[in-house]
Amino acid sequence: MSVDRQNAGAALGDISWPSIIGGALCAAALSFVLLSFGAAIGLSVSSASPTWRDASAALALLSGLFVLLQAIAAFGLGGYIGGRARRSAPLPASDVERSDGFHGLLVWALAVVIGACLAVSAASMGAPTNRAPAIAGSQASAAEPLLSYELDRLFRAPRHAPNIDLTGERAMAGRILLTSASHTGVTSDDRTYLVQTVGGVTGLPAPDAERRVDDAITRSQTAIHNARRTAVILAFSAAAALLLGPVVAWSAAVAGGRHRDGEPLPRWMSHGDYLTRRRAAPPVKATPLPE
Repeated sequence: MSVDRQNAGAALGDISWPSIIGGALCAAALSFVLLSFGAAIGLSVSSASPTWRDASAALALLSGLFVLLQAIAAFGLGGYIGGRARRSAPLPASDVERSDGFHGLLVWALAVVIGACLAVSAASMGAPTNRAPAIAGSQASAAEPLLSYELDRLFRAPRHAPNIDLTGERAMAGRILLTSASHTGVTSDDRTYLVQTVGGVTGLPAPDAERRVDDAITRSQTAIHNARRTAVILAFSAAAALLLGPVVAWSAAVAGGRHRDGEPLPRWMSHGDYLTRRRAAPPVKATPLPE
């Protein structure tokens, strides 16, 4: 028992950090390349296009599937490199396989940390650097990125008074339209306020202002529903990709360790070694038919 514990301790303690760091960097690099390619062809987690909120559920599912596939490819490459580049230890086969698998897990964890740091850095670089625009836009509503088109249609008029500032009205209207997707919806008081505000800003008669407000409420419900559906699908896909990452990294690291030691793949991965076994098999001689 003491020998087994010593072997297990050696397997867990012999950690090759260069191979782990190299595998994690390769995984992060491949993930960045694949995500950039996905953004180029329209399969991105987010998009600057204003029509992204109107994307169909099929496109959201396809984007989620792409997130899963890129995670499998990136973590698989990183885990394989982490297992293949690790130095072989004179241990039993089970301990060697377990050690390679732990290296794959460490590659996955480090790659996730690197990706999170890059995401935080990108978000901080996109944030406003000076305080003046932030103070000027403090009255802006959180609905602007999502319901900007609905707010434009709501306050559209052939002619506005010169130097008119609708920031406060748009912010208030945006916060009211956000409640359209709630269980209670837009209350009668809020609807009356919107009708009066639209009529005062655009000069429309009360019936036309009411129709415009009702149309904005309906459009806002649809836009919020589509955005919520897309966010749920993509968030679930990203979470599934992160949960699937350890399994992929462990399996790829075990495969890399087996190839490093010149051994066949485990039985549960034997289907992956089908081409190698087929090339190594002797050619089958044709049996002549009897005359």
